[in-house]
Amino acid sequence: MASDTYDPSEPNDHVLRFLSRRRSVKAALLEAPGPDRAALDTILTLATRVPDHKKLAPWRFVVFEGPARERMGEVFARACLEEEDATASEVRLSAEKDRLCRAPLVLALVSRKIEKPGVPEFEQVLSTGAVGLSVCLAANAMGFGSQWLTEWVAYSPSVHRALELSADERIAGFIYIGTPRERLADRDRPSLESVVTYWK
Repeated sequence: MASDTYDPSEPNDHVLRFLSRRRSVKAALLEAPGPDRAALDTILTLATRVPDHKKLAPWRFVVFEGPARERMGEVFARACLEEEDATASEVRLSAEKDRLCRAPLVLALVSRKIEKPGVPEFEQVLSTGAVGLSVCLAANAMGFGSQWLTEWVAYSPSVHRALELSADERIAGFIYIGTPRERLADRDRPSLESVVTYWK
């Protein structure tokens, strides 16, 4: 009989193999279909099972699909002219309008600072990062490709206003999700010797 009880002593070779092969797929290589509402609900439900000191949920999601991607693209194009390049070419503006259309579904991951004694903002930001990776892992486990990007739009005041972010919120990134057009080889990873120190 299946149990919802977690047994940390029970190894799972399938998960280990999955993690050993995980990689991002460039947004430009993602196409329809993306996750439907039921699949997205599953992805987000799984993604929120992360370390979260005092259960503050210092993060939230904004979902872009269908025409909503194009409407936000108009915001990006205006912000580009106002904040990035007043003489932007039509080619650049067209690319900004199509930025979110690179994948069938895009999530804006919003990090929010919650005032709580004993929970520094840094811990809340780390929890947001854990949520972002968990979104990618859950999407990948369901057969979708994903890429987590920030790019200049994540830091744009105009984009923040359009998303009605509060003064305590910021964009941790945009996560693109869709079906990979091709299978990808792995990329180089850092050697353990370059990133691990054994304290003596």
